[in-house]
Amino acid sequence: FREAVSELRPSYIQCPRCQTWVCRKGCWNTKRGLCKECAPDLGVEMSAAQANRAVEEVWAHACVAEDELPQGKAAWRETILASCPQCEAPLTGRLKFCPECGANLQAKPTCHACGADVPAGAKFCPECGEKV
Repeated sequence: FREAVSELRPSYIQCPRCQTWVCRKGCWNTKRGLCKECAPDLGVEMSAAQANRAVEEVWAHACVAEDELPQGKAAWRETILASCPQCEAPLTGRLKFCPECGANLQAKPTCHACGADVPAGAKFCPECGEKV
């Protein structure tokens, strides 16, 4: 057991602040002489904060007032696709057609029997019960 401990010891270090043993490779902030829990890598934290701020801005813009919506509330509530349902290519906004495969992104599935709108993923028409 002592041999195993002495073999692993160079790979780990104890933080003088929290007394936690951490690996030197990924959990130790060499610049600060503390574990990354006590002294996070500021570059990584800055990048994470910027990404978080971008997400907050998206949420803030998504909550615009009804009167600011050019097409009304119904259009705003439509799902905005992040990727094409056909080829799974990433999409950069509300598009009509996929830039990769040309799939119609705004086509709504309809029942072939009665023509009613069918929700995505439905196995049967909500109007007539016909299998989709």
